[in-house]
Amino acid sequence: MDSINFLAITMGLMSSFHCVGMCGPIVLALPLGNGTRLHQFIRISIYNTGRILTYSALGLALGSVGSTLAWIGYLRYLSILAGALMIAYVFWPAHVNRFLHMPGFWSKTVQRLKKSMSKRLKSRNLSSSMILGALNGLLPCGLVYLALVSSVVTGDIIGGSTYMLFFGLGTLPAMMAVGFFRQWFTPFMRTRMRQLTPVMLCLAGIWLVARGVVIQYPVTSSQQGRQIPICHGK
Repeated sequence: MDSINFLAITMGLMSSFHCVGMCGPIVLALPLGNGTRLHQFIRISIYNTGRILTYSALGLALGSVGSTLAWIGYLRYLSILAGALMIAYVFWPAHVNRFLHMPGFWSKTVQRLKKSMSKRLKSRNLSSSMILGALNGLLPCGLVYLALVSSVVTGDIIGGSTYMLFFGLGTLPAMMAVGFFRQWFTPFMRTRMRQLTPVMLCLAGIWLVARGVVIQYPVTSSQQGRQIPICHGK
């Protein structure tokens, strides 16, 4: 695993504290019933698979932006910007949330997503659990947005998708634990877990800023064409 994917899974792990507080209630509402532990494990796993696949698809979509920025030599600045946003999110979360706020038309889309999720929560089909997780991955979340900005730093389409895949995998242990040990995750505990997020998020921001400082510019064909050849005489 290279350093950028290690950052992704680490960011997912620290974001999982936030996920437990914000998305934990959805997992707690999954219709697990009185099924066996295996049945519960399968349903929770399918739900989280849908969520992680959505993250990966979003990373794939944004990967083209990263490849363009890498080609023109601006990847360094995006890495610094992403790190600065993470650090700012720790100290001024309200301001950053306004910056990351989605336009009005997306708010209506989110309302439709929530209605569809409510219907899926009433179904016991495994396919409904997959769709529910996929829809959950589309809900507004400042930490997911920051992860998506960070994924662009990979500089290519596959890298962006892989980054978000590792990010999703980082959130998996906590989200699986919520489903299995739901009696432990009281509102008080979820609040305490969310309080641990800023420290790790700040460290990730510092890492991205440092990476932006030392990153090497890609050499494009146009840049190569502008190089002046030097002839060495005998």
